[in-house]
Amino acid sequence: MAKINSHRQLDIWNKGIELVKDIYKITSSFPKEELYGLTNQMRRSAVSIPSIVAEGFRRQYGNEFKQFLHIALGSCAELETHITLAKELNYIKEQIESMLLEKLDHISRMTRNLIKKIKNQDAELRTQDS
Repeated sequence: MAKINSHRQLDIWNKGIELVKDIYKITSSFPKEELYGLTNQMRRSAVSIPSIVAEGFRRQYGNEFKQFLHIALGSCAELETHITLAKELNYIKEQIESMLLEKLDHISRMTRNLIKKIKNQDAELRTQDS
């Protein structure tokens, strides 16, 4: 497996960027009175996902990166709530909600898998040091 040298090589980061673009496009049609409400909240939580992944990757320490990935999972949960609210408020249709939640679930699963991989690598390193 090739060494990853940049957060830009991480599938999670790239999928996160795609999701941000989707959220910006979809929220652009929200009512103007939501500009500083749900529109802003959705955009901020979406942007935080790839941003936190990038910041955590740059820390270059497994435990710190894992912590940042856990924070990214929190942002995923926050965005999931916002998407549900947008649907409940009739700002988005059910098929848009489903599409966004599917992408968000994929990112969340990828993030949990990366956390597991980092934990396993940490365990291997500790075993080798013993």
